Amino acid sequence: QELRSGRFWQDVLAEAVATLIFVGVVLGASADPSPLAPALAGGLAAGVLTCALGAPQANPALTLALLCTRKMDALHGAAALLAQCTGAVLAATAARLALPGDTGMVTRVSAVGTAGQALGWETFATFQLALTAFAAADGVAVPAGLSLGSAVIAGTLAAGPFSGGSMNPARSLGPAIVTGVWDDHWVS
Repeated sequence: QELRSGRFWQDVLAEAVATLIFVGVVLGASADPSPLAPALAGGLAAGVLTCALGAPQANPALTLALLCTRKMDALHGAAALLAQCTGAVLAATAARLALPGDTGMVTRVSAVGTAGQALGWETFATFQLALTAFAAADGVAVPAGLSLGSAVIAGTLAAGPFSGGSMNPARSLGPAIVTGVWDDHWVS
């Protein structure tokens, strides 16, 4: 019954498109050597997508959080996860064709710390993003676009020096599939 619903497929399409746009914007900005560019691009994209498309997660970590707290049913969650990963792979494919090199595409554990430290920072950044998403959904936070965009910027800047600051498994998965680089992929 659910699969025949037009609303169900609109939600799935919104997840795919939002993830494609978000990952594409972040990967394009990653061509700039400054860590500020992908942080600002990701935050602005998250804010704009939240305002423009309603509230797609465009992030498997947020979808899993919604599933664990029973704010999303299993069918919607599975469809959203598949759509998010598909959108990320399409964005990474386009970025690989358009950008001069693969270096900025893949999130990696940096030389600044260990894989354990990177995991700690990535977990912290993802937690603050999920907390912000739940607050925005409950109407506790300031406008959702502003709060989510700010959380993406803050998390990327905080975790970026250690793990790349992905906070989004689809953002990390798409480039890993396209480039074949899986170094410490489990961290992001």
